[in-house]
Amino acid sequence: MEETEAAIAETGSVTEQSAIEFENGPKLDPLHIVASYNADQWEDFTHEWVHSLESEYLDTDHAPGSGDKGIDVAGFRDRDRFAGAWDNYQCKCYQRAPLGFKDVAPEIGKILWYSFLGTYTAPQQCFYIAPKGASPTLSHLINHAPNLKEKVFSEWDKMISRNITNTKDIKNVELSGDFKEYVDKFDFRIFRAPSTRWVLEQFRTNTPFYNKRFGGGLPARPKAEKPPEKVSEAEKTYVECLLDAYAEHKGLEAVSISDLNKWKQLRNHLNRSREAFFDAEGLRVFVRDKTEPGTFESLQDEVHDGVIDTSDMPHDDGYKRVLAVTNTAQSLALDAHPLNKIARPVARRGVCHQLANDGKLVWKQ
Repeated sequence: MEETEAAIAETGSVTEQSAIEFENGPKLDPLHIVASYNADQWEDFTHEWVHSLESEYLDTDHAPGSGDKGIDVAGFRDRDRFAGAWDNYQCKCYQRAPLGFKDVAPEIGKILWYSFLGTYTAPQQCFYIAPKGASPTLSHLINHAPNLKEKVFSEWDKMISRNITNTKDIKNVELSGDFKEYVDKFDFRIFRAPSTRWVLEQFRTNTPFYNKRFGGGLPARPKAEKPPEKVSEAEKTYVECLLDAYAEHKGLEAVSISDLNKWKQLRNHLNRSREAFFDAEGLRVFVRDKTEPGTFESLQDEVHDGVIDTSDMPHDDGYKRVLAVTNTAQSLALDAHPLNKIARPVARRGVCHQLANDGKLVWKQ
């Protein structure tokens, strides 16, 4: 009791564990998670990030291992790839401490040397990415290009020349002649060593893999759009399926949308169905860039698996089948699915109409 009162006095409150925290423990800071990555995991993490920057790059390349010529992950801005405009991401997975100049000096040397040889054009940006970020000394150097250039010249023989290539003909790369002139004119502003927090924020913002790696759930979902007054081209199939179901329910050959004005119950059902369809479409778009590819489609598969037996049961008519199937869908236990919390009943009903739109559910049989 005294310990609890002391805790309240110190913090101002006692927080209550959530069910997830009780079962799995508190959520780890992503900074601590990436600090435990090995070199391969860090490169995969970086490649996931760069590959997701579709607005920046036409394509990416991941070339792990030795002999990479100073490149781990490349982002290509045009079709010329290494002969055109591109960015370089060099992964440095050191557990002991943040990156220092000695860690990136050979990599800077490789960029200078191989771009001088024409193996590739100089990248527009060259990022040195590490789980613990860069040391203050390296940050100050990289953020002041003239000082970085001066450091490269002064430390060339000691830190760089022997570490650029291990080919038989060239053991040391001398900073002399045309190469020295090239380095002297080189734009050292391309080199960057961003903080790990910045990298994690970029990963969270630009990739669909953040929740898989770090958890935390999805952000609040915006309100779904209301359906337009007239049925859109994308809706025609499932709406026609509903009209066929209504016709069977009324014992008629066919029913049009205008006919529904005679039957308020059916008119309201169509309106609710369209709202549900648009809610499910809104959910599809919402999760598209925030979860792994196929996440929404797997929700559709689970809904289909959960309602198909209900759909295949005998029903008096297609309208009764729709009601039974959508009622089953909205009460499904989808606890194991990552979208369970945000797939509200209306969205689950909407998924049924998406499935009808794709020909996977049929109301009039």
